Amino acid sequence: MEAYLQFLPYILLIAVFYFLLIRPQQKREKETQKMRSSVKEGDEVITIGGIYGKIINVKDDELTIEVGADRVKLKIAKWAIGKVVDNEK
Repeated sequence: MEAYLQFLPYILLIAVFYFLLIRPQQKREKETQKMRSSVKEGDEVITIGGIYGKIINVKDDELTIEVGADRVKLKIAKWAIGKVVDNEK
């Protein structure tokens, strides 16, 4: 019985780390994955590199975005999307 009590602080520490660090990170990652998989043509996005653009073509793991006044087209990976811009304000 005393041997189990020795490990109780370690078990509590692991539980605290799980609920304060690991679980919230997994939740954020799941939301990000959902956002990246739901992008469609016409959405305005910001890449993780800070480039603003409008999606003009969606393929499996590749997007084509249009940026700037010259309407330059860039091919990027889906994982490079930082967030979708909400213009409905």
